[in-house]
Amino acid sequence: MGQRISQEQVQVQNQVQVQNLTPQQLLLVKLTEMSVNELEAHVEKEILDNAALESSQSSDVEEKYSSEENSSEEYSSGEYQDDFNDAEDDGYPVDREYSERRNDYANDDDIPDYMLQSSYNREEPRFVAFSQQESFYENLRMQIGEHDVTDRQRELLEYLIGSLDNDGLLRSSLESIKFDLEIHENVDTTVEELREVLGILQTFEPVGIAATSLQECLLIQLRHLDNRSDEVKTAIRIIEHHFDDFINKRYDKLRQRYHLQPEQFEAVLHILRRLNPRPGTGINDTAGDAQGIIPDFSVTQEDDGHFEVVLNQGEVPALRISRSFSELLAEFENNKKNLSSEKKNTALYVKQKVESAKNFIKAIEQRRDTLLRTMTAIVNLQREFFEDGDSVMLKPMILEDVARETGLDKSTISRVTKNKYVQTEFGIFPLKFFFNERFITKDGEELAKMKIMNKLQEIIDGEDKRHPYSDDEITDLLNEAGLSVARRTVAKYRVKMKIPVARLRKQ
Repeated sequence: MGQRISQEQVQVQNQVQVQNLTPQQLLLVKLTEMSVNELEAHVEKEILDNAALESSQSSDVEEKYSSEENSSEEYSSGEYQDDFNDAEDDGYPVDREYSERRNDYANDDDIPDYMLQSSYNREEPRFVAFSQQESFYENLRMQIGEHDVTDRQRELLEYLIGSLDNDGLLRSSLESIKFDLEIHENVDTTVEELREVLGILQTFEPVGIAATSLQECLLIQLRHLDNRSDEVKTAIRIIEHHFDDFINKRYDKLRQRYHLQPEQFEAVLHILRRLNPRPGTGINDTAGDAQGIIPDFSVTQEDDGHFEVVLNQGEVPALRISRSFSELLAEFENNKKNLSSEKKNTALYVKQKVESAKNFIKAIEQRRDTLLRTMTAIVNLQREFFEDGDSVMLKPMILEDVARETGLDKSTISRVTKNKYVQTEFGIFPLKFFFNERFITKDGEELAKMKIMNKLQEIIDGEDKRHPYSDDEITDLLNEAGLSVARRTVAKYRVKMKIPVARLRKQ
């Protein structure tokens, strides 16, 4: 007779160190990712939702001068100041209009930092909108340049990107991709190597991209959330262990299994319903209409060679705390002991609204600071390009380089550069344009891929069209020029530049 094995549930308590972001940090993250159009809409909504927050344009003084409002903020390369509140003491002239605007605030603590900038009265640059159409796959390929990867990893990344379906998921197994690479691309690899490269791809934007299943896609998004509330933890367990019940909407069963009250379970469902099961649809498709782009920055070079970096604030107004709310709060504070129960509830409401408004204004200022620091760092690192506008002058640069220059986290740099554009004297460019992979020449010099591609174009333009160069011959010529590249790199860039093979170039 077999021995019966008893089963019992055991509750184990583990201590795990988790870094949680504060609500203020989460708000800053959200604002940092926004384009100028999104920011305008969000600020307008916040003003409507919070009665303690208002635009300074609502005052009589502001209405008088609103036609002269400068909606842009400026920041000069190499002149970053941590304490913006000291700006008015730097000797810059302050005119009557500026003084009246400041007087419109209850006290100095309520004045937004961007109202204290020396650049407040300077002429606003003209930001020109343009249209751009970028495909789902091109967007992902551009993100490769933000990461420090080898030629081998880049090649595999590009193949994996090309293997994603329209939802942005990788439906093919790594085993089948391995065989496809061996048969069609003559590339020997292993499932382990592909899995490692896939892990890199799954860190790309949008979150959930390149998941191998819907379940993994949702888990990646949940684990990426900065919020580590009980509801998020429960949502992760549901997707991880009871995914079938979730997709079949067996909600009563799930609620009973996790012993949740109706309102608790509804909070969990709210988190799950906000996830994107098709992350690939979050990126523009080539079939879609081209959309207008408004640059987030402007970079111009002064006569003395100094670069001026300007942040486009669009139609975002100067914000302040409502004077009536400030006065009401002060009145409550001075009469704490004599407040009735109803008055105390009102005081609590007023205090919460004022604190929320202050936090929002602070987050707007921090966004401004973060964006300007990042753009200024890019200008410093790619100075030669901003001087001449020649893409050949682009230096190798990845997210870590900008993070090191600014002192900000790499993830912050990624958010800042996401879907943002800069207007220069040579045209309008996405910020991701300035991130380039590294190539090392025979002399040990670091080059960006633009230099390789420009040299490749130069060779093609100068070839004898009766006897055009093969990829092997182009490789030899590049190596003779000191550019150490492989033949497959030449072929890859030739295809990317839409240059046909030698036999099709023959005339």
